[in-house]
Amino acid sequence: MKSQSFEIHADIREALGALCATFPAEYHRQHGADRTYPEAFIDALTEAGWLAAMIPEQYGGSGLGLSEASVVMEEINRSGGNAGHCHGQMYNMSTLMRNGSERQKQHYLPKIASGELRLQSMAVTEPSTGTDTTKLKTTAERKGDKYVINGQKVWISRVQHSDLMILLARTTPLAEVKRKTEGLSVFIVDLKAAIGNGMEVKPISNMVGHETNELFFDNLEIPAANLIGEEGKGFRYILDGLNAERTLIAAECIGDGYWFLEKASAYARERVVFDRPIGQNQGVQFPLARCYVNIEAANLMRFEACKRFDAELPCGDQANMAKLLAADASWAAANECLQVHGGFGFAEEYDIERKFRETRLYQVAPISTNLLLAYVAEHILELPRSF
Repeated sequence: MKSQSFEIHADIREALGALCATFPAEYHRQHGADRTYPEAFIDALTEAGWLAAMIPEQYGGSGLGLSEASVVMEEINRSGGNAGHCHGQMYNMSTLMRNGSERQKQHYLPKIASGELRLQSMAVTEPSTGTDTTKLKTTAERKGDKYVINGQKVWISRVQHSDLMILLARTTPLAEVKRKTEGLSVFIVDLKAAIGNGMEVKPISNMVGHETNELFFDNLEIPAANLIGEEGKGFRYILDGLNAERTLIAAECIGDGYWFLEKASAYARERVVFDRPIGQNQGVQFPLARCYVNIEAANLMRFEACKRFDAELPCGDQANMAKLLAADASWAAANECLQVHGGFGFAEEYDIERKFRETRLYQVAPISTNLLLAYVAEHILELPRSF
């Protein structure tokens, strides 16, 4: 498949492609079937430095930007893997790097870069508030040199394979703030110290085999030194992580989209029905061609979001639009790939059904397509808020 975007950071793509090739489709297929975590694959990415791409060099990282990090996520998915097992390490660090104290950065970042610690989890979403983040009910009360955490979170991923977690909690009651975005604070939580000592984890079995959980906090004590930035300004801090998250997941969807198109195009060239390859039929060609166009368009918005993020310019509009375009393009490509393969698309050995379920998630998470449209309507078109 020809794409000028493959020339962007070609050196990263080549090196990462070589690493991913050592973990063939059978490896990812087996972990998907067993619902297990691909530990060896994540270790290989860590040891090669890919998951420390965004950590500055003075803290042991590569000092690269979101653009390069997004290419890492894209290539993992394009190779047939699932970056959902490790993407948290990329976007969670943005909150810490941009808003943490120098002491916190010196303490955590070198250990994350080396693989001694993993920062794969972010706890924001709650059962009763969903993406209505400003109304979250988890509280953090200052008591001396500690904060006491109480509440509940849901859909919190990779807790079992992370050492640290970014937590958003309310430190000032909603009724006592002038703006609902005020009074929220961000903390870094040592998961090994927290689990069983005020924090309970309940895994959620789900359709895509994605490792995610409910969390319950009952008087969990964490050091006050684990507060990131200033108390009460956490909503602004968490946006650094959320904008990076949406852009990186857009890149993952783009990687999936290319995977589906490469798979479908190869099959359409080879599969002969009624004495002609099915790829000769416009009924097969045109849907695949439209999928390609839409993926390329999403790609442009992804890199625009990356450029603005790395320049520390406002990038919420671009991050949200990139995620919307990429998720839609990937899902359309998944459907066309399955349709082109017919019954074979449902066979596990072709890997389509695994990737099909994988990319369907991003119509819903980490923010649904409807909420992205609501964002565009309100913040860009300046229409009245719909909720």
